[in-house]
Amino acid sequence: MTAKGIYFYGIVPNFYGTTQFQSLENSGVSAITYQNISAIVSDSECEGLENLDRESLGQLLVHHQKTIEELQAKGFNMIIPMRLGTIFSSKEEISQVLANGHAVIIDTLKKIEYLTEVDLVVTWSDFSKVLKDIAELPEVRELKQEMLQNTDIIKKVDQYKMGMFIQGILTEKNKSVELKILDALSPFGHDIRMHEVMNDQMITNSAFLLNRNKQEKFEQAIGVLDEAYKGALNFKIVGPLPCYSFYTLEVNALNPDKVVEAKEDLDLGTETTESEIKKAYLEKAKLFHPDANLKNGDLESFNRINKAYHTLLDYSAAVRQSSKKDYFSLAKEYVNENLILVKVKE
Repeated sequence: MTAKGIYFYGIVPNFYGTTQFQSLENSGVSAITYQNISAIVSDSECEGLENLDRESLGQLLVHHQKTIEELQAKGFNMIIPMRLGTIFSSKEEISQVLANGHAVIIDTLKKIEYLTEVDLVVTWSDFSKVLKDIAELPEVRELKQEMLQNTDIIKKVDQYKMGMFIQGILTEKNKSVELKILDALSPFGHDIRMHEVMNDQMITNSAFLLNRNKQEKFEQAIGVLDEAYKGALNFKIVGPLPCYSFYTLEVNALNPDKVVEAKEDLDLGTETTESEIKKAYLEKAKLFHPDANLKNGDLESFNRINKAYHTLLDYSAAVRQSSKKDYFSLAKEYVNENLILVKVKE
């Protein structure tokens, strides 16, 4: 099958030796270089995430992370991951991304120079025992007795109430334990990001941003927690990892027609600034917002100028990547040169 694009895994600085870059040759990836940074890429037969089913998306995620972590294992400790499914049609487009986002990329590389991510998942070792202990609590036993006062059988609605009551106690218990764990481990990290827990047995699913030289002490602190809870908890540590949860880059390709249309919606001139964009938006918002103008409120117009405002904020951010000037042009020929916005994914 003919390759449909170039898959973009991440960005590394160029100070790694020639031998290290040559090690990529037999790993299925290659480097596209721009000044002092390189994009790590490979040919791709995937057109985009929107065309993938759940199973294919899961396979892509595994491949994406495995490739980045293999790069890290080869000695590329400073690697900024790209958002999953970032694909371009040519090397020239990727070079343009590196050029437009150069300042953002260099700033991010400086931030992660000595940092790594370690993920922590904590679950109950014996979840059935946790539920049995909750069932024996005085408040649970009391509620059960109330439900059985006039009958030997608990009705379905009462079963639902009991389930919700126990769920509330379990949630509170899990949160209490999670806070104690985070409180014990937070002194070792620069930042913490909370990920979704998969089930009631999982207490926390957390990502920690650590200095690489703090990882051993971090793991020792987990050992102390394990002893304190006397085996009641399972601690699973994954890492060191690239800083997926904190510094993943994403690329937004702006539509030039939408930028020019947004300019007209906010009645802006050819030359403008970000502060003028905000001022024009606020003036329009007063005219159209139903809460601000009860007589002449126009929700459709308000939504249009709100969209225009955010389009121009993205365009302003794209311009500022390569220019430090306050004023910038909204002329179409200038707009066409500033359509790539590179930013840290929120």
